[in-house]
Amino acid sequence: MLIKLSPLDIAIVGAYFLAVLAIGFKLKGRMKTSSDFLLSERSFSHWITGIAFMSANLGALEVLGHTANGAKYGMRTNHWYWVGAIPSMIFLGLFMVRYYYSNGIRSVPEYLRLRYDHRAHLLNAVSFAIVTILMAGIDMFAFALIFKSMIGWHFTQSVLLASGVVLLFVFWGGLSSSIYNEFLQFFLIVLGFLPLTFLGLHHVGGWHSLIAQLPEGYTHTWKGMGAPSDPLGTPWWVIVVGLGLCASPAYWCTDFLLVQRAMAAKSLSSSRKTPLVAAVPKMFFPIVVTVQGMLALAIAPGVVKQDYNLALPVMMSIFYGKGMLGLGVTALLASFMSGMAGNITAFNTVVTYDIYQTYIRKDMPDRHYLTVGRTATILGIVFACASSYIVLNFNNLMDYMQLVSILFVSPFFIAFLTGMLWRRPSALAGFLSMLGGLAGELLEYLLHRLGVISFASPMAANIYMAVWGLIAGIVVIFVATFLTKPPDPEKLKGLIFERGQRSEDEDIEPWYSRPAFYAVIVGAIFIALNIVFF
Repeated sequence: MLIKLSPLDIAIVGAYFLAVLAIGFKLKGRMKTSSDFLLSERSFSHWITGIAFMSANLGALEVLGHTANGAKYGMRTNHWYWVGAIPSMIFLGLFMVRYYYSNGIRSVPEYLRLRYDHRAHLLNAVSFAIVTILMAGIDMFAFALIFKSMIGWHFTQSVLLASGVVLLFVFWGGLSSSIYNEFLQFFLIVLGFLPLTFLGLHHVGGWHSLIAQLPEGYTHTWKGMGAPSDPLGTPWWVIVVGLGLCASPAYWCTDFLLVQRAMAAKSLSSSRKTPLVAAVPKMFFPIVVTVQGMLALAIAPGVVKQDYNLALPVMMSIFYGKGMLGLGVTALLASFMSGMAGNITAFNTVVTYDIYQTYIRKDMPDRHYLTVGRTATILGIVFACASSYIVLNFNNLMDYMQLVSILFVSPFFIAFLTGMLWRRPSALAGFLSMLGGLAGELLEYLLHRLGVISFASPMAANIYMAVWGLIAGIVVIFVATFLTKPPDPEKLKGLIFERGQRSEDEDIEPWYSRPAFYAVIVGAIFIALNIVFF
């Protein structure tokens, strides 16, 4: 699969690197306070933050990993784009963003400190810091994998190149640099990868010809789930409960990497519309990843079945020539950079505000926290480089990514949701529910690893793990709530749901510009796609 880049290809890649670094360097002079560097001072429109929200999700684990999933599980991969994303993104935009944005919090873990206390806050902050490092490591690994398989670069050499570029533009421009680059990177990713779908379909004789070459279990999103021919190996209700009701809302609604983009919007209405804008391209991205994975399986089964992570490199090596190859490699770089930068900017914010300022050194000059934020950026890059070597033990990036996400993010969603909807849960009940959800997931993981219970695929084990965590978290919070004293209602004002809540910008906006109208459009497209590709 080794390829040789032409001078034109190298020029395209070089231009991308220069553009990324130029954006960071231009923003360097604006980073005068820790808020400038870590929060962007809430200055972006929902169109920019919406695209950045989507692009932050388009790291290597999305592009390379879900293309691998398309080859391994077929159209079952669509679940991660539809039921595993869209309902939660709608819920985030219509409901949860309000409580993040209106209270002026600087991070998602900070909400738990206001709603509960320091125990829930610290547990979530530390867990999130760990998951961002592991996720950034996945992006670095994918970058190195591609460059090793296609260009022949050594793994460590590739990791150092990727981490060096990300370090520079984040160190210079902070969150603003990351958001501007994510906006650019989204369009590069689409332009670089979408042609592969059409070239591949032309090669195999069209969509119906592709379907005919694959087993039936690969060609439907819902039909035949749980049957012996199902490559994913899970019944439909596990997808709905484990992915749709637990893992998905935990990721989309509480993962600060994503929510941070919505919180950078210029108003509450723009913040609420951010995930709704992002939901539209999210629904159509299976055209790029799922279909390409299926094409790779049909065209080069010998290579792909040995390592599903090579599905996308196979397609590029077969169909891209001079010029287009450079654009494709640039799109890969963009996906890696967006994923790494998004994780690092979330990591430095949580480490600076939620851990360092809150528990280590309070009441220091703002310049001190700006220095800490930049230091955290460097440390995050170093830790991410180290974590990239962990991925060598997995033959599918998405299996590993889902394991990390579900284990470190999913257990805490019940504490967020019940805390926003119900006054009664105490600080101790919220904290114990987080521990209970984590314990439930760890128990399932250990029993699976020890061979006590088994599943049809690693992804099925991950989804069932989310179900275990959801049940454990619900049981614990309800029991603990009625065994502990309720919190003072005065301390919960603005932090929980109350009837008739509205914002000033909602009252002055025309109906077609309100978040609710955006949500109706997104919901209609979501239902239509699930019916058409049932």
